[in-house]
Amino acid sequence: MQNKGFVRVFAILLTLVCVFYLSFSFVTRHYTSKAKEFAKGDVKVEQDYLDSLANEKVYFGNWTLKQCREMEISLGLDLKGGMNVILEVSVPDVIKVLADNKTDEAFNQALANAAKQATTSQDDVITLFVREYHKIAPDATLSQLFATQQLKDKVNQKSTDAEVEKVLREEVKAAVENSYNVLRTRIDRFGVVQPNIQSLEDKMGRIMVELPGIKEPERVRKLLQGSANLEFWETYTARDVVPYLQAADTKLRVLASSETPAEEADNAAAETPSVAQATNTTDSLAAALKGESKTQAADLAQFKKEHPLLAILQVNPSGQGPVVAYANYKDTAEINRYLSMPEVKAEMPKDLNLKWGVSPFEYDPKAQTFELYAIKVTQRNGKAPLEGDVVVDARDEYDHYGKPAVSMSMNTDGARRWAQLTKQNINRSIAIVLDGYVYSAPNVNNEITGGNSQITGHFTPEQAKDLANVLKSGKMPAPAHIVQEDIVGPSLGQASINAGGGWWVVGWVRGGGWVWWR
Repeated sequence: MQNKGFVRVFAILLTLVCVFYLSFSFVTRHYTSKAKEFAKGDVKVEQDYLDSLANEKVYFGNWTLKQCREMEISLGLDLKGGMNVILEVSVPDVIKVLADNKTDEAFNQALANAAKQATTSQDDVITLFVREYHKIAPDATLSQLFATQQLKDKVNQKSTDAEVEKVLREEVKAAVENSYNVLRTRIDRFGVVQPNIQSLEDKMGRIMVELPGIKEPERVRKLLQGSANLEFWETYTARDVVPYLQAADTKLRVLASSETPAEEADNAAAETPSVAQATNTTDSLAAALKGESKTQAADLAQFKKEHPLLAILQVNPSGQGPVVAYANYKDTAEINRYLSMPEVKAEMPKDLNLKWGVSPFEYDPKAQTFELYAIKVTQRNGKAPLEGDVVVDARDEYDHYGKPAVSMSMNTDGARRWAQLTKQNINRSIAIVLDGYVYSAPNVNNEITGGNSQITGHFTPEQAKDLANVLKSGKMPAPAHIVQEDIVGPSLGQASINAGGGWWVVGWVRGGGWVWWR
């Protein structure tokens, strides 16, 4: 009887846990249904509706819609369909960088042989490379290859082959981890719900990515492949740039008003009913979300007509710092389109480049506002004055006030150029840019010599760790390439549920109801 009582209590508790996690699915389905009903078939408006509520607390006053979507039943690829991709970080490329791209014939031949053998061998590239190098140059040591500036603190001329091989494995592992972090950031920016990203321990340099619900595989391929491009840029201040944004707004208004009535009529006639409906629905959505009346919405439309750019781009009123303006994430594409127009670019300084911040503005509770940074392009070739290949190491730590910070060290060449760059920009900001997005723009207090720097700011411990990972990602320019890809269609069968302590699987048994197992 005691055993029966225990089983009954366990069953009740298990049922409550299952109901709790299932409840998140009901919440997300409720809001998805509302979005579909409001959008009336327009996918973009539906997504805008859901995005507008992403950071609103919709469940018990504790969980936002975004958190509910992360906690809901994971349909995975079996039920939802999507992409399953395996990417490979090029280990031979990493080894080349560590060897400072030596032209030594034995080195390059051994590396080429190892890369070729790795496709069929059970051994990894490093093991194969060391073996091949010893065959081709039996009297040479690995330290002759890898006692470089890149590894100056880890390998010297007295290092044994075993010590060098250990360092190579550590560096390749770090390169894969950096690629993993870059991929995670790119996928988060893409907006996939419940992606699965993991390094494959049995295959050196390989990362598996599962993306449920993806309907644009070509866009995903471009997103995932390619090396991270870490750059350090000089910046303008908002005071320098805001007048140009105002001039661009005026130019856009003139361009819009120069359209003749006949052209407007032709454009209106060419507009399909579906496009017109989408525009009206989007306007209604904006008004509904803001609690506006139709009159207020009409006033907003008139203001947009008079100020095409500044109606959706709020300039920095203080004039301080490299952030020149702010915008809702939904307006960034339109702003980019405006700023790329030749007529608008003619109003801007030729050495000005505007880039978005990677994270939402910290003081926006809904996390929907993004900052626009003013980058100064001083070199004729358009390249950044300093790139990530000079970064030797970076780590998160705490400053002497006990606040999260990031320390960064550079090689000799980087230290020299960093000293010059910081000397020229005292009391100005230097933007740290990865993949075209600004991750941080710390202010320079004084010239920094020796190549060792500490970056402080309003960081959380997580943000400091992320920035350290960003800085390390520029250390190894090793692109990740897709080596296997599967497009999975949705099907009925089973779904996995992340129930905190592990993964539960639920399946429907004909005549028997739902069955749960781990």
